[in-house]
Amino acid sequence: MQETRQNKIARLLQKELSLIFQQQTRATHGTMVSVTRVKISPDLSICTAYLSIFPSEKGEEILTNINANSKSIRYELGTRVRNQLRIIPELRFFIDDSLDYIERIDELLKK
Repeated sequence: MQETRQNKIARLLQKELSLIFQQQTRATHGTMVSVTRVKISPDLSICTAYLSIFPSEKGEEILTNINANSKSIRYELGTRVRNQLRIIPELRFFIDDSLDYIERIDELLKK
């Protein structure tokens, strides 16, 4: 169970990461990356972000691109939150496939 400070920092990081991805995906038409959930470790050193990628067929390709550029994303995040956080956490990205899972369940229930 996360504490209040962890929740506040997780919300801050989610907001700033979503703005960063929004700026970066404007250049690539037809793709959209949104940050659905952010978890932060109790010592605030590791940030786990779950991404929803549309279209989902390009998900793995975009995720590998994001992981390759995680240092520059962390730097950009650091410039945005340097007044709120002393240490910028290490970023880990994962695909949030809960929407695909819900869609699959709906298809099965309609049959």
